[in-house]
Parts: sequence; structure tokens; C-alpha cells
Amino acid sequence: MSSDGPTIRSLESEDRRFPPPDDFAASAVATAELYDRAAADPEAFWLEQAREILDWYTPPTVACDAANPPFFKWFTDGVLNASVNCLDRHLAARGDRVAFHWEGEPGERLDITYRDLHERVCRLANGLRARGIGKGDRVAIYLGMVPEAVVAILACARIGAPHTVVFGGFSPDSLRDRIIDCGCTALITADGSWRAGKVIPLKRNADAALESCPDVHTSVVVRRTESEIAWSEGRDVWYHELVADQPAECDPERMAAEDPLYILYTSGSTGKPKGILHTTGGYLTGVAATHRWCFDLKDDDVYWCAADVGWVTGHSYIVYGPLANGATSVLYEGAPSTPDKDRWWSIVARYGVTILYCAPTAIRSFMKWGTEYPERHDLSSIRLLGTVGEPINPEAWIWYRTHIGGERVPVVDTWWQTETGQIMISPLPGVTTLKPGSATRPLPGITADVVDARGESVPLGQGGYLVLRRPWPAMLRTLYGDDERYVDTYWSTYEGMYLAGDGARRDDDGDYWLLGRIDDVMNVSGHRLSTIEIESALVDHPLVAEAAVVGRADATTGQAIAAFVTLKGHATGDESIIAELRQHVATKIGAIARPKSIVLTDDLPKTRSGKIMRRLLRDISENRQLGDVTTLANEEVVQEIAGMAESARSSEGS
Repeated sequence: MSSDGPTIRSLESEDRRFPPPDDFAASAVATAELYDRAAADPEAFWLEQAREILDWYTPPTVACDAANPPFFKWFTDGVLNASVNCLDRHLAARGDRVAFHWEGEPGERLDITYRDLHERVCRLANGLRARGIGKGDRVAIYLGMVPEAVVAILACARIGAPHTVVFGGFSPDSLRDRIIDCGCTALITADGSWRAGKVIPLKRNADAALESCPDVHTSVVVRRTESEIAWSEGRDVWYHELVADQPAECDPERMAAEDPLYILYTSGSTGKPKGILHTTGGYLTGVAATHRWCFDLKDDDVYWCAADVGWVTGHSYIVYGPLANGATSVLYEGAPSTPDKDRWWSIVARYGVTILYCAPTAIRSFMKWGTEYPERHDLSSIRLLGTVGEPINPEAWIWYRTHIGGERVPVVDTWWQTETGQIMISPLPGVTTLKPGSATRPLPGITADVVDARGESVPLGQGGYLVLRRPWPAMLRTLYGDDERYVDTYWSTYEGMYLAGDGARRDDDGDYWLLGRIDDVMNVSGHRLSTIEIESALVDHPLVAEAAVVGRADATTGQAIAAFVTLKGHATGDESIIAELRQHVATKIGAIARPKSIVLTDDLPKTRSGKIMRRLLRDISENRQLGDVTTLANEEVVQEIAGMAESARSSEGS
């Protein structure tokens, strides 16, 4: 929806505060002085970061080129290679350091050092060149969470071939559309991947997609699940055979800072995915700097970002940021509930994970399962927790800190997007007083604001539309092949400001609270209410593990609030619980936010990455034909919820 109309009304309050522990603050990587340096001269600040953090063939002398806004450029006279920054420069001092502790879902374990990873990347890069793939050629990557996914990304970067990673849970049609849109000539996939004890048929899906992709001349296939697959002679080549005889060294392409690094597709309101284009120098500067600051990265840390490389979180904070910083990371292939619901915590204990970065959706699943699973394992190695992907409700934040962090560690709630490339709003864990549910302040060098429909800053305490007032290094450069859509989507609403598409409020201290996507704002009797605040109020109830809220058409109020709730553990619900939950929301927020209907369900429709499909819940609430469900991890739950929603509509008003 557009940003026309009244300012978003924010009703929720949160009074709990957690200042940085004294010992944490005393040795923190990022200090308050960063804010002062960035505010004094943002461009000089970012130029300094670029030159200090990265290795360049030709160091840049200019920061932001704003000659043709909104097509901003960064470090335009600099020359570098992303693969070299992630691998080669670490070999002398850190070659034998573990880059990744990899664990497969069936139980395989492998430690990959920086020297190992460098050799693997060089062999694949040489193999791709032998197949005629070089600088400027686009390569699609369609893999599970196996080491070859990281190798493929860095091999493409090494030879200057922009990659587009397609999440392994996407359908053949989704893969086909992305391959065609960015003109890929090669694909790297696998026979299959493991997820929740099942094999995802990647090669079969890829073959179906490639039937409509005649420009793809090479399909490199990783042998992972030993699945029976079809084979196209001439086009298909086994990964292990391609790399077997290749040299262990590969000359890297010298890339201008503004040369494309990757294209990553994200959903669009028109239904056509948007190809987010990121370039090399600015992106790598932004992700390396923010990875250090936000996670207080130390030399002996074991860092685990539990995302998938198919999403931007995996690009920025599994691959490019951590490897540029020489970090040791964990890479896990499968589901958190396989073979049991303590899989994550066994991994934390086994590798001594010190930093864990995951999505609120995962945290709420852990809440639903109960504390018995983390309590089976020693989690005392953890010293910092982070969240990403959507706003986190305060009770999930508290649960995370209490049961995973032992009530002692900072929790950094980060806001950013595929489009921003890097974290934009987040605490600095040794500086910031934390508030459960708040992403707190823009990072050093980032200028954000909350504005009304006219583009004017709203007073503290009010909600509005989140915007960014200055360009930043890791920002998208355009939508691939569609400059007009880039301008219309992000820059046309408010002159000189990037519209993030999220609602937000700043509290009386100036800290930011994200309210969800603008499209997730409901208009109830003229009041524009955020779904995330109502969801947070529901999860605040001691029996509730997870909640999703949508707006549906209502003849009286314009829109009515429809809630879908899962209860903790073995709790059972009835009409009295529903009435109690409705009143709890009214007490926590106000009568205007009381849901008109509440459906109690054992699960919510989610993608394989854990995102709740609120679009489907809106379809269910308004009794519409359901949209595409092929990306769901739990298709069976949809019809079950639809039946319960119909019963709830029939009983409304009682």
C-alpha cells in the first residue's frame, strides 16, 4: 500500500532496560566514539572504513559519488576482489584457522580451514573458466546449506561473474524466472539437499526450470544425497569431476568497486520479483564493518548465523562479512528439529559457539517447544545474541536472553533489508542500553528518520514511515534491468529519501521500534494499527508461543483484526482462552486493538526459511481462493486453519 493517509498509531509500551555489562563494555570493539566520528564527516568516515578494513589493488580516494541521484556510487576509483578479501589475505597469518565448522543434517561433520576454502574456491573458479564462464557472466546457484554453496559464491566473485543465489526451497518456476530475468548462462546445483529428514529434489527442480532456459550451457551438479537423477550430456557436469584436475591457484579478476558482485531477488508488490543489484567495494565495506561492530567480533569467537545463504542474511553475515573479517563460523545444513528439537543447542555446545544470530520466528518456535531442549546442553560459551528478519516481540526477546543467554548477555536486534545490504539500525552491544523489542539507533554513518505522509519528521512517541536520508555504502544500486522501477519503488514517494517500506516509531529517548511492513498496517475505524504490536501483545500472554495478525475487510470498521495463535507446549485452548486473549490485548494496548477473531492452531503457514506467510492468512480470513503454497514447509496446515477460520467467522459477535 502507499504511504498516503494518517500516521501509524503506536500504542505499545515497554519499560524494561538492560545496560551493557561492565566487563563487556570495557573490551568492546565498537565504542561511542564511532558515532562522533561518523557524524562529523560521514563520507570521510566511510572512506576510512573502506581503506582500513579491506585490501585494495588501488585504494579509493573518494567516498560517495552523488552526481546522479538516486543512482549513488561508492569508492569509484578503487579496485579490489571480494574473494581475495575473504580468503587470500588471511592465508599467511590465519591459513590454518577454521573458516567453517560444517555439520550436515544426517550428522556428518567437517572443519574447513581458510587454506582449504581458498583451494576449493580456486579449483571451482578455474573449472568455471574452463567452461567459458568469465567476468560479467551471470551464474545461478541453487543449493542447500553445504560448503559448496559458499565455495560457489566466492568462485563467482573471484572470476568477476555476478551470482544470483536462489533459495533451495523455491519451486522450478521461481528458479526459472530468476535465471531468465538476469540472463544466467550457468547453474550450480546438487542432486538434492537434506531438510527435516527429507530430500529436497534440487536437480529435478533445476531440470524442470532449465527446460525454459536455453541460454544455460552449463549445469554443475554437487553429489550430496546420492539421489537418482536425470542427466543432460554436454550441459550437466559433476562438481567433483569439474574441479578434480584444476589448479589450486586461480588469478583473481581485478574488479572496480562499482562492478556488480551479485543479484538477489526479493518479493515485489506486483508479484514480479525484484532483482536487487549489489556492487563490490561499497557492499564489502558495509558488511565487514557492521559485522565487526554489531557482533563485537573478537579473534577467538565462534560465530553462527543460522540463516540460509539463499537470503541476504546469508550473503552478508555468513559469507562476505565474516570471511572478510577472518572469523570462524558454523554452517548447518538442516532443520532445527531434526532429529530432535535440541539440534541447535547441541551444535552450540559442540563447537563452543560464542555469537548466535537467528530469526525471531525460530525463537518463537523454541518457546513453543519448551525450555527442556536448551536445558539439555551447556550454552555458557554464548556471550552475544542477535536477531534478524522481522521485528522481535519483547517476550521472545526476554525468553532468548533468559534461556539461551543465561540472563547475562546482550541481545542485538538488527534492522536491515535485502536492499540495504548491511545492518542499518542496531545496538552497539558495548555501548547501547537495550530495550526488548527495539532495534535502538541507526549505526554510525547511517541517517534514518520516521516521517508522516507528507515526509515530515514525526514527534517522538509517534509512529510513521521509516526512511533513510543519506546514501550508504552497501546500498542497492538499482533493480537489475529496471531503473525505472528502482526509482518508483524506493525514491519517488519522498524527495531525496529512501522509503524502506516499513513502519516505525521513535520512543521518547529517540530509539527505533519497527512496526512491520507498511502493507501490514491495518486501518481499523480510522486508526492505522501495526500488526507487530498486536502480535507482541498476544505473545506477552504466558500461554502463547507464537501469533500472526492480519487485517480483513469489515463492513463496520473498514478492517477487522484477525489473529492466529499457537499455544506453548501441551496447552489446550477453548472459547474461554480466546476471550482471555482478546481481553489481554485490550489491556496491553487498548480496546481498539482487540482482535475480532482468534483462531487457535497447532502451527502457522511458514516458508522453509521460517517466514510466516501472512498473505495466506489474509486469504483465509477473507475467504478468498488461496494463493501459491508451493514454498511452504507445512502445506497441510493451511486447509486446517481455513476450516477453523470459517468456524470463527460463524461465531463472531458472541
